[in-house]
Amino acid sequence: MSLVVVGSMAFDAIETPFGKSDKIIGGAGTYIAWCASNFTPIKQISVVGGDFPQSELDALAARNVDLEGVQIKKDEKTFFWSGRYHMDMNSRDTLVTELNVLENFQPVVPDNFQDCEFLMLGNLVPAVQLSVIEQLKTKPKLIVLDTMNFWMEVAMDDLKKVIAKVDVLMVNDGEARQLSGDYSLVRAAKTIMAMGPKYLIIKKGEHGALLFHENNVFFAPALPLEEVFDPTGAGDTFAGGFIGHIAKTKDISFENMKTAIIIGSAMASYCVEKFGTERLRELSQADIDSRLSQFVELVNFDINLV
Repeated sequence: MSLVVVGSMAFDAIETPFGKSDKIIGGAGTYIAWCASNFTPIKQISVVGGDFPQSELDALAARNVDLEGVQIKKDEKTFFWSGRYHMDMNSRDTLVTELNVLENFQPVVPDNFQDCEFLMLGNLVPAVQLSVIEQLKTKPKLIVLDTMNFWMEVAMDDLKKVIAKVDVLMVNDGEARQLSGDYSLVRAAKTIMAMGPKYLIIKKGEHGALLFHENNVFFAPALPLEEVFDPTGAGDTFAGGFIGHIAKTKDISFENMKTAIIIGSAMASYCVEKFGTERLRELSQADIDSRLSQFVELVNFDINLV
């Protein structure tokens, strides 16, 4: 049984108050794969152009990422996004978006991906996400969906169709409010879970993440960092850590999802330390264990109520 990841593989050009990158490797699927491959083998579904470096594909393959589901359109260009972050690093302006190969992407699920036990739908066109779900002959044990406000604005009907078919939805706090029409995140969570998902994760950037399930709520903090260079792939890396742990342990209980959120937060805290996927490529198991220990210390306290 396997973890299948669906998401963009792209080029990014990023400008923050602390530096500027040239065209570098990005995309939701790329970040998720680099992160989740620390925990489990991956089967990747995406599309790239002829300009996407073979060395990047080789590097992922070396990390136990099966690329049979990645289409290579040799005569077309890879998706490109450019953005500039504001001083708070939570808001940004999109400077350039070139869909290129993503514009007419029709995913194909290879036969040997049909053993999919866990499906991670990275931020992408809802119709593409839905197509992958419908191509799977057996429903996965867990389907996780990450999406964003843009799809709520231009493809809400398709997005709601996908949301109705998934087990876990990931959005940020602004997106949760937009999707539900409610400012209270607790009420928003109830409204969104009534759309289909059994679990809802609301990401709050530097302020951590919330996990909702029925009447249960769990809060995971974000690690206070001295420097944040590039938050671009933080949410995707969080998703990769979350689904990587779930696929490794094969445990979809609420209790294990608490652990998965902490692991996702720990991995995201590494991602933002350098531009693009650079920091994720350097990580060792010792690094991951060390950061997880920091999270345990961050939230561990004794209290005497007597």
